[in-house]
Amino acid sequence: MLDPTKRFSNRVDNYLKYRPTYPPAIIPLLESECGLNAESVIADLGSGTGILTELFLKGGNPVFGVEPNPEMRVAGERVLAKYPRFSSVNAAAEATGLPGHSVDLIVAGQAFHWFDRAAARPEFVRILKSDGSLVLAWNGYRVESSPMMAAYQNLVLRYGTDYSEVQREVVGCDVESFYAPGSCQCARFEFQQTFDYEGLKGRLLSASYAPEPDHLNYDAMLSDLRKIFDANEKDGRVVFDYETELYYGQLPAR
Repeated sequence: MLDPTKRFSNRVDNYLKYRPTYPPAIIPLLESECGLNAESVIADLGSGTGILTELFLKGGNPVFGVEPNPEMRVAGERVLAKYPRFSSVNAAAEATGLPGHSVDLIVAGQAFHWFDRAAARPEFVRILKSDGSLVLAWNGYRVESSPMMAAYQNLVLRYGTDYSEVQREVVGCDVESFYAPGSCQCARFEFQQTFDYEGLKGRLLSASYAPEPDHLNYDAMLSDLRKIFDANEKDGRVVFDYETELYYGQLPAR
């Protein structure tokens, strides 16, 4: 597959406009379970355009956004410039350059499956404080929630350039063993976006596996997407159903 640090270089505009944020209910959970407070130092690894980063900045936390993709990082810097406690870091999760034992919480949204986990784990242990925690989040869509979502799933299976390979990376990333000899907990949150046709199109094109305009299947994919929209819209909009999967726990040294 394409180098993970380059996969989204041509997707930034659609990513900014159409990717969802994360449920605000994540914050009280982490306050209760991981000791998160307004002074907790956060490192968002693979921070991209800053979607997860902003959730913590809104609570007043100092956050390091660590992102190796220049296009995504610059977009995040632009969006988050209004937050004085945001620091942008040009680095990868496996070599953040952050000081040792300086971080209360490492978070990664839609990113952990791209990391070199053998190299990332000792780096995470190095930068985490002794009582720090690791939080991993994915926004996945709920395929069986509606006919629209089932049809959308079939569309990406049909046209996604490497959708199956990406899904294997996500499903096969073996989160629990990464925390060993410690353990992690999992929480799930359901939420929705609503889209007009242009929004649904932008959501599709924000995915790294969606064919781009010069691809042989691009026009056929959008033609089928339009049919899905027309068959499922109400008042010119469709509902896109998500489930956030959140893993959290401490990360002891091995």
